[in-house]
Amino acid sequence: MSYTNFIPTVWEVGINRDLERALVFAKDCYRKYEGKIKENGESVKIVGIGSPTITERTRKDRNTAIPSAEELEDSSIIMPINRIAIYNYKVGDIDKAASIEGISPAMREETAQKLGNVMDKYIADLAKSTELVKLYSASTKVVAGTPAQGEVDILDALDEAKEKLMLNDVPDSTKIVATVSPKFYRRLLRANVLIDTDNTALLKNGYVGTYNKMIVRVSNNCANDGSGNESLMVRTNKAIAFAKPLTHVEAYRPEGAFADAVKGFILYDAKIIRPKEIIVMNVKYS
Repeated sequence: MSYTNFIPTVWEVGINRDLERALVFAKDCYRKYEGKIKENGESVKIVGIGSPTITERTRKDRNTAIPSAEELEDSSIIMPINRIAIYNYKVGDIDKAASIEGISPAMREETAQKLGNVMDKYIADLAKSTELVKLYSASTKVVAGTPAQGEVDILDALDEAKEKLMLNDVPDSTKIVATVSPKFYRRLLRANVLIDTDNTALLKNGYVGTYNKMIVRVSNNCANDGSGNESLMVRTNKAIAFAKPLTHVEAYRPEGAFADAVKGFILYDAKIIRPKEIIVMNVKYS
């Protein structure tokens, strides 16, 4: 059978490579522990410590006794890996498909794109979490230009989100990413403020430019409620942990079919680990 010549390792490497290019939300997640998980149901402990108390004194009091050592609060978080993205489709004759230039890479790229959408959508929907701070008390209409009563200028929305992060002790030097929807991006373009938008080499993982030291990415997977209200993330790259530690691919001959097939899965999960480093822009449009 032709599928016996199929090399799953090549596909696994190819899908992972194409997937990394396709991911938008996952691009800016904390992924340090990814290699420590291999099976569904396993979990990883993301170690963290509380913030120490800082005391001050004048120079003349420098030799007085310092406060007793405090017990820092353990802020470690357990992230279970419980999600699996699965695919299974017929590909005709695998040997023949692989021998035609471009066919096999095209299949992998399409698979990776769909897998990326599933993972990004899951991460994006974390914006709906009740533990996150929303920018406005109610979903607010954003516009490009002078806002009317009850509206907000799109640049003010971005600036206010960054300001809230800084008030949460996120340094201005920290990498901050705003992942926005195509609707938000279209209005942002009218403001003509994005930098690097003409550099096609940088147009990867949804990147479209920078504004106010923030990286701006565009994704069609941003969270929404189906009624025109969107929940867009402005966050640091340590706010959400993400892992996709295992990719599996295999070829087989379906019973009763005159075609080969490819099936596989990717193990993944994501978790908010620093809620204070995410601000949700709850916005809508005309």
